[in-house]
Amino acid sequence: MTEQQLDCALDLMRRLPPQQIEKNLSDLIDLVPSLCEDLLSSVDQPLKIARDKTIGKDYLLCDYNRDGDSYRSPWSNTYDPPVDDGTMPSERLRRLEVEANGAFDQYREMYFEGGVSSVYLWDLDHGFAGVILIKKAGDGSKRIKGCWDSIHVIEVQEKSSGKSAHYKLTSTVMLWLQTSREGSGTMNLGGSLTRQVEQDASVNDATPHIVNIGRMVEEMENKIRNTLNEIYFGKTRDIVNGLRSMTPMENQIKQEALRNDLVAALSRRPQAQ
Repeated sequence: MTEQQLDCALDLMRRLPPQQIEKNLSDLIDLVPSLCEDLLSSVDQPLKIARDKTIGKDYLLCDYNRDGDSYRSPWSNTYDPPVDDGTMPSERLRRLEVEANGAFDQYREMYFEGGVSSVYLWDLDHGFAGVILIKKAGDGSKRIKGCWDSIHVIEVQEKSSGKSAHYKLTSTVMLWLQTSREGSGTMNLGGSLTRQVEQDASVNDATPHIVNIGRMVEEMENKIRNTLNEIYFGKTRDIVNGLRSMTPMENQIKQEALRNDLVAALSRRPQAQ
């Protein structure tokens, strides 16, 4: 029964607006408290932003940089509030984390022209894992609101030779838009997609881990962006065009009157013998 309830809860969360995930998740937990831990670990929530007071830069909060009630900044590598024994990446992995944050900071600026990004890495027995986070919220101009949240979890299994690695990427994107206009009123549009891909790639000076991971994240985001555009925006546009006529009412009345006049004129014509 618990597994069935969890499946139904997750299926419901996939169909509810992403901008209300926190409220909907809280309501579900109130209904079925026994699913609290499973839901919190299974449902991706919109990313939150914090400020690194030491560096003066924003960073994103998630379970992967949390230790208790503290969160680690990728810029200064410190926890806020401070903790004595917080989880830290190894020295080698920290250098890679710094490079990855710089690379994806440029990627974010090029693709999104704003927003916040953060990369966190942690050690595994035969490699390492990490998460790439990107958040871009609309500025609310032109009566349009919206937000893009992408969460890319990467697992890297390094081969014994050190010249290649196996990459497993799981990506989740949450997108919502809201428009408010006098002619059409308020319209909400949103959804989320999760995709996974695995591949092997060589690792050398020309193609280090950051290049391989960056290429996978870029390709995945482009695919998800195209899918969201086709499913949500394209389908919605087709439905709206089917429900609403693009021709002004006055033109429709004139066309209907002209059609009636033509039918009357044709009916008055003498029948051919």
